[in-house]
Amino acid sequence: MQYEVKIKKKALRGLEKLPNNVRKLLFLLIEDLKADGPIQKSWHNFSPLGKDKYHCHLNYRYVACWNYHQGKIEIEVYYVGSREKAPY
Repeated sequence: MQYEVKIKKKALRGLEKLPNNVRKLLFLLIEDLKADGPIQKSWHNFSPLGKDKYHCHLNYRYVACWNYHQGKIEIEVYYVGSREKAPY
């Protein structure tokens, strides 16, 4: 099953501020989310943040957070940026 991944406007603003090497990691994560769904245990520090919310580290400094609702094929990336400002 192929998942649809959407990126919220706030996450897009964070994406613009990322260094190129971290941006590439985010695109790899998005490809993994499309192919395998919201559970990404192979990514560094992946963990659930509560009901339907997940996050992982792209590198030591940057993280990505996303939502997934059971029964849907849509995943929504709602935050990309520094881990110090992450909404968890």
